[in-house]
Amino acid sequence: MTLHDSYARLTPYEIAFQDPDAVDVLIVDIEREAEGRGADPSNPQAFITMGSVGAFVRELQGPDALPEAIHQYGTLVFHAVHFRTADCPLYQLDIHAARYLVEGVPDGDPKPPTPAGYLQLPQHLFWTVGNDADPAESIDGMFWMISGAGSIHVLLIKGLRPDRPGFSTIVVPEAPAAEAGEWLGTVVRESAPDFSSELPGSELDGLYAVEAVGEVLKLLARFFAYVSAVPDALEHVDVPVARDGVPSPSALSHVRVTLHP
Repeated sequence: MTLHDSYARLTPYEIAFQDPDAVDVLIVDIEREAEGRGADPSNPQAFITMGSVGAFVRELQGPDALPEAIHQYGTLVFHAVHFRTADCPLYQLDIHAARYLVEGVPDGDPKPPTPAGYLQLPQHLFWTVGNDADPAESIDGMFWMISGAGSIHVLLIKGLRPDRPGFSTIVVPEAPAAEAGEWLGTVVRESAPDFSSELPGSELDGLYAVEAVGEVLKLLARFFAYVSAVPDALEHVDVPVARDGVPSPSALSHVRVTLHP
């Protein structure tokens, strides 16, 4: 299995929202509606109930979508709006840095570098745990967003493959961002090391599995701490190099995060 990390891949934001102008219009509509209603658009529950968001989601999901799908699409739109509002902060984590974060606790304050962003993991390095009904899928990365109330909201993206359209999402329950320091060294699993994988062949490629919410928050907190402690590990890529082939490259400027001695 090829573990890709040589450039930033096409993001779920770019796949799902191919017209950024439409997202910009939605952001303006949300700001006006929130001001008129006295609502907090950084609260996901308040966000999804906004009329402007509902209209956007209905157009996005199409006429054949089930009514309950509005929450799944609404959560994705929530993260997309805040990602766009923060100027699309994309962080691309390379394999060596990812393994460093799995293996130990970095120095640094686990404070998010931006109020919202997307952490793109090395392709095919982290996997969900599969079963007969829901097979294991590669994790592309995760959106994060810090609300006005100080909660961190995370949306995990998985199943993003060039041989099929779309992707799947997992909503991580909100947690107080102020508690991120406690996630750095927490032990999530009782029966096996955190991030260990039983996928066939995982030991050959050094693959990891994410089984629980705690592992998502642990990895994210370690990323926050690492980038705050080692600024020399951050390489700003302002003009992505055009590339052909698979996987498709992202057109977004981004920050490449490497393992720095």
